[in-house]
Amino acid sequence: MASITKIVSSLSRAPALKQQYRLFCAAANKYEFIVKDVAGEKKNVGLITLNRPKALNALNKGLMTEVARALNEFDSDKSIGAIVITGNEKAFAAGADIKEMQGNTYADCILNNFLADWTKVASTKKPVIAAVNGYALGGGCELAMMCDIIYAGDKARFGQPEINIGTIPGAGGTQRLTRVIGKSKAMEMCLTGNMITAEEAEKSGLVSKVFPADQLVKEAVKLGEKISAQSPLTVALAKEAVNVAYESTLAEGLRFERRYFHATFSTKDQKEGMLAFIEKRAPNFTSE
Repeated sequence: MASITKIVSSLSRAPALKQQYRLFCAAANKYEFIVKDVAGEKKNVGLITLNRPKALNALNKGLMTEVARALNEFDSDKSIGAIVITGNEKAFAAGADIKEMQGNTYADCILNNFLADWTKVASTKKPVIAAVNGYALGGGCELAMMCDIIYAGDKARFGQPEINIGTIPGAGGTQRLTRVIGKSKAMEMCLTGNMITAEEAEKSGLVSKVFPADQLVKEAVKLGEKISAQSPLTVALAKEAVNVAYESTLAEGLRFERRYFHATFSTKDQKEGMLAFIEKRAPNFTSE
């Protein structure tokens, strides 16, 4: 830290050091396992592409750390209204990196709180859309379920095959899957390791929509653009309210929803949105 401070303090006096500092920042911001970009006509959709193609985008610690870092950056960027996470046409992510975790012991898992840092996707404030092509298995399926909306390519396959390697899902596979598709189907998938198709996933409610594989990311970005056109403040409230419904009783959820609904009437965006509707024009939201 001291050396960086010295470089910063010397920038106005030393052009060479200024260039050195820029190179330092560029190196610090480099991603190894993902590609971070922006998409959409207004560049208001964050795009994270998992990029370990030789390993079918297996989720190792480095990749998940980079995903969390990119999500933090998009979350703090006021120009971004929604985020898309995708892989490639062969695999969204074919599971956690088995080679990396094979040697773990029970003590290692407990003391290092293994997989606890995978939750950033679920705790991101802005809406996150999973665009799933190919295999979404094990940790890959769990990663998709941490997102707020799942769009799938027509050749996508979802599964929790951990049972086949002597373990069980550890990042939400037994919990989120059961809440979404029901006990019987989730039990079958977790106890057999069987995969389901994109069509089955859509019918079960796991997936929102299915598209041809080559159109998937484009459609996910279009969805992100539509969300980004709304009031960021109201989007955040709506996202939290839906998540409360997912995690609590109906009575608790209804109370939460009503209070958040009441709260919107204290915002300028509510006044602008309703006035624009009455005046038959597009609203100009300011997130106030």
